[in-house]
Amino acid sequence: MYTVIGTSQSRTARVLWTLEELGLPYDHIAAPPRSQGVTEFNPAGKVPVLIDDGTPITDSTAIIQYLADKHGALTHPAGTLARARQDSLSQFLLDEFDANLWMAARHSFVLPEELRHAAVKNTLRWEFERSQKTLMQRMGDGAFLMGEVMTVPDIILTHCGNWALSARFPIVEHRLTDYLARMRKRPAFQRAMAR
Repeated sequence: MYTVIGTSQSRTARVLWTLEELGLPYDHIAAPPRSQGVTEFNPAGKVPVLIDDGTPITDSTAIIQYLADKHGALTHPAGTLARARQDSLSQFLLDEFDANLWMAARHSFVLPEELRHAAVKNTLRWEFERSQKTLMQRMGDGAFLMGEVMTVPDIILTHCGNWALSARFPIVEHRLTDYLARMRKRPAFQRAMAR
């Protein structure tokens, strides 16, 4: 059985959702970042942490891709063109969506107050909006990012979309709004968010 450490109001939500989609049993320890229950496994104090067979794995994307690969779902096989496209989408989302949201969070409450610069958030919102237009050009015609099969980038994008809404980053693409609404209705998503 897996153990997931981290609160569901963080990137830990991605791991919880992945486990729910895969139908796998797990224990969840809702420890906050930098707490003792986290730093013993990740000296940086960041969540999530997944414990598998006594070994800690950190970084939400590494964890969810590991789970997808290990259980043969939510992913395309390594070494295929579909997997290259999938990994490219994951990297795009991390660079263009997650990074902007994280930088905004840092300048809102993470950094010491004297190092925060509220004005940077205007630039980050602008970049976030522009990235949505680029994503729409890359999005497949099916229900998911890559077509008819849900993959790791869908989990990253939905988490970032929810994060954006709570951070008051506008979703300007109607197709993305519809996509996020569909993804939030998934039973596995709802179970994960209820933790």
